[in-house]
Amino acid sequence: MEKFLVLASASPRRSEILLSAGYEFNIITSAATEITEGAGAIIAAENAKAKALAVYSQQPENAVVLGADTVVCLNDKVLGKPKSREDAFNMLVSLSDSNHSVITGYAVASKNGVKTGYCETFVKFRPLTDEEINDYVATGECDDKAGAYGIQERASLFVEAINGDYFNIMGLPVAEIYPILKSEGIYPKWQKVLV
Repeated sequence: MEKFLVLASASPRRSEILLSAGYEFNIITSAATEITEGAGAIIAAENAKAKALAVYSQQPENAVVLGADTVVCLNDKVLGKPKSREDAFNMLVSLSDSNHSVITGYAVASKNGVKTGYCETFVKFRPLTDEEINDYVATGECDDKAGAYGIQERASLFVEAINGDYFNIMGLPVAEIYPILKSEGIYPKWQKVLV
């Protein structure tokens, strides 16, 4: 029975990354309850695991389910998705002219069990004015994103430096996940002929 990949996420950015890398997959959103307390790496990895396992439990045994969760950490504070535009504004004020990290936890669930990990990338924002932040928040782009920004869109103008995996900031460190998927027999479409 041929294995197939399921992405346990409604994130268009994660889908875009997987598609660009050449993967074929189904999308099934997880209804797993997410934790919000603890260290960023633990939150991200545990939430990714919960999402992957919740979706895998509803799949046939030849499914391989990928779950992911992204958080932004400023010092010891974890910034999730903003609860309001005011919350988004305050998050961006705190990120202005500072270094922060973006952590994406990932989990791959299959009949072989679940493999988890996380990737951390460091980001430096340039100083932002209140006007810039207000204009950005008004676009609504910040609404569903950890740390209230999407690096691949308008907020790219805020970034002074990146140290680490760019795709991790978008929500899926695909190069780090690739060997795990490969070990499960899941390859990008363009690579099947090489297997």
